[in-house]
Amino acid sequence: MKIILFGASKFVIPLIEMLKNHYSLALVVTTERDPLDTLPAYCQKHAIPYLSIKTLSEALERIEQTQPDLGILAYFGLILPQKLLQLFPHGILNIHPSLLPHYRGATPVQTALLNGDQKTGVSIIKLDEQMDHGPILAQAHETISSTDTTASLHEKLFTKGTEMLQKIISAYLDNKITAQKQNDEQATYTKRSFTKQDGYIDTSNPPDLMQLDRMIRAYYPWPTVWTKLKIKNQESRIKLLPEKRIQVESRKPMTIKDFINGYPEVQNEITKLFDPLDV
Repeated sequence: MKIILFGASKFVIPLIEMLKNHYSLALVVTTERDPLDTLPAYCQKHAIPYLSIKTLSEALERIEQTQPDLGILAYFGLILPQKLLQLFPHGILNIHPSLLPHYRGATPVQTALLNGDQKTGVSIIKLDEQMDHGPILAQAHETISSTDTTASLHEKLFTKGTEMLQKIISAYLDNKITAQKQNDEQATYTKRSFTKQDGYIDTSNPPDLMQLDRMIRAYYPWPTVWTKLKIKNQESRIKLLPEKRIQVESRKPMTIKDFINGYPEVQNEITKLFDPLDV
């Protein structure tokens, strides 16, 4: 049973470890192109065959040569075309970090945090040619804590998704799982991506405390919440980080109080953004 994984980022490393320890992981296909990036570096260290790509056309020949049985997809930014899906006799399973059909798309974790959701979850579906549309094989709920960020929630959800996949993969291959069709009428969708500008706030018209907290957690580690302030007669980019930290660009993060002590000239702008108790 040869398996190909499509994925990127540190969040799928537990998945790679599970597949290489319990199955035959024949190839990792990733959009990370620098050899020092997380997955290329990990695969090199552990002698796992991998392919770094920009477009899926670069991977077709290698996948055909591998003659895979099953594909697994997690945290992968490209939509797989039908001609690629057809290369896998058992299809391709996708670990998606939301309770589908809610939050189809590339940014379900960020969207849940921005919306102030108190719960989310993981869905394992069998891919079809439409985005996050295929039948559901398994789902599990996950509580969103008041301190969760996009980074921490991704880590929790893909770890849980790995555990779920390990439990169902044998039953799936033995045709012992009844897939549930998604209700398209209940589907909601997320933005394809965020830009640096999404994280910008105007200190003269800032969001309220609750929305700012949601933004800070949703946009961490990318694109972060930021603004521009005049420090020592020079305009500087300021990042607002989780755990009530502030960072002047190219310097170390600090607490709100330490920031104000160090840069008293911007105290008025900063105090507009936070709870007085934090300042």
